[in-house]
Amino acid sequence: MSDIIERILRTFDQRGDLAYGGEAVTQRQHALQAATLAAAEQADPRLVAAALLHDIGHILDAGELPAGTDSDLDDAHEERAYGWLLRHFGPPVADPVRLHVAAKRYLCTVDPAYAGKLSPTSHKSYLDQGGPMNAEERAAFEAEPHCEESLRLRRWDDLAKDPSMATLRIPAFRPALEQALLA
Repeated sequence: MSDIIERILRTFDQRGDLAYGGEAVTQRQHALQAATLAAAEQADPRLVAAALLHDIGHILDAGELPAGTDSDLDDAHEERAYGWLLRHFGPPVADPVRLHVAAKRYLCTVDPAYAGKLSPTSHKSYLDQGGPMNAEERAAFEAEPHCEESLRLRRWDDLAKDPSMATLRIPAFRPALEQALLA
């Protein structure tokens, strides 16, 4: 197995039980739920890998998410993960991860009802991350090569906060990670 996949597994072993901000799930539960949703839709293995890794920027280092909505919840985790993921997995994994925050802003802008479906923590982070997009930001987002993939990832992300959801375990995603790795 590759060193990168070993590091991912080790990161989830060491830090996956941290709280996922103010949500009722852990970092690991959230990642596994998003990836399970992606797998259930038979997404491309690279997008399944992106779903599993979309918030790894929260746990790659020693930082910790604020537990309440009284803090600024924009920790730029998508940018922290982007360079690392790009080096090892390339744009099909790294770009949806980089764009998943912008995808939330986009969906809330083009469909105001979407904002009403966000959890309180996710709504607060949406505001901290910039809130509604202006026309220029929307056009730039729509021009991104992995725009559609990031929108799919975003929807899984928003559904992946159910403490009682049954998920696949991390070893089930090893093949997707291996397929997604750059040669």
